Amino acid sequence: MTETFQEHHGIRCEPTGDPDGSWRASFEIEDIHRQPYGIVHGGMYAALAESVASVGTMVAVAEDGYICMGQSNTTNFLRPAAEGLVEALAVPIHRGRTTWVWDVEIVGSGKRLARSTVTMAVRPRPDDRG
Repeated sequence: MTETFQEHHGIRCEPTGDPDGSWRASFEIEDIHRQPYGIVHGGMYAALAESVASVGTMVAVAEDGYICMGQSNTTNFLRPAAEGLVEALAVPIHRGRTTWVWDVEIVGSGKRLARSTVTMAVRPRPDDRG
């Protein structure tokens, strides 16, 4: 089996255990995450947000025969980071039948680095369509 995007970039996702259904994710900054000026590439923040929203949605809907995929990702970059741990906290703000929307705050060294709103499309698993 091939390595996934998350595995390749060292993104780890886990539920927070909070009743709101929130999830957290993180990666340790390495050269693979940096753009030419030595700071984290903005796409990594967007990818981290979409990864944690995807996993959180997938875990919630898979048992009912659904899959999910990114539909929209709006990420605002607030502050650069060049080293250390980048962490995301994703909170579902809408859990609909066909879409889920997540608010994702991304921090590093105690400072807000980025903020994302991620919309996930929820659809029947292809093998269940008949």
